[in-house]
Amino acid sequence: MTRILLISGSTREDSLHTAALRTAAWYAPEDINAGLFEGLRNVPAYVPGEQDPHDTVVLLRHQVRIADAVLISTPEYSGSIPGALKNLLDWLIDDNLLAGKPVAWLSVAHANEDDGARATLETVLDHASAKILRAACIRLPIDPAAVDHQGLVTDPRLHQALLDALQGLARLLALTEAPPRPAWQHYSSVFPVIERRDAPGWQRG
Repeated sequence: MTRILLISGSTREDSLHTAALRTAAWYAPEDINAGLFEGLRNVPAYVPGEQDPHDTVVLLRHQVRIADAVLISTPEYSGSIPGALKNLLDWLIDDNLLAGKPVAWLSVAHANEDDGARATLETVLDHASAKILRAACIRLPIDPAAVDHQGLVTDPRLHQALLDALQGLARLLALTEAPPRPAWQHYSSVFPVIERRDAPGWQRG
């Protein structure tokens, strides 16, 4: 089972970005556990070196720690990512939880409408040593009218794009998770060395 944590950068209740990620969780294949982090508004201001963080931060860190990958969708505020999302990322970077963590982004805005946000997001993720899986990043502009009363996006194009993104993430993770090569001692204990009879130096007893 592949675990993918979905994080929206918006604190709006009717956010299109949150609706898109909620839709991803709803339509995720059975072999992918896609869960939406819903505590962005409750994440306290980042305090460097905080020894006893808020329960929301503890939950966030736990969800990131057990996730195989993270998918982020964020609006652009003043040419950058929202402060609430940067604050969330600061808490994760402080605990070194994004180092080596596979991350992708989902854009539901039109071209040139969120370029600043995506550039800032990638800069922060690079600083955190996260592994940005650009092959799994997708852009699909969505009309806000496509969100139904349940907060789900009804546009079938997004359903297919999200399915492709989630499965693409799972495939990329499978490719990068090569099993570690056993030590020589492990090889010799499992597969004993048997000398061939025709090898030089072998003599019949």
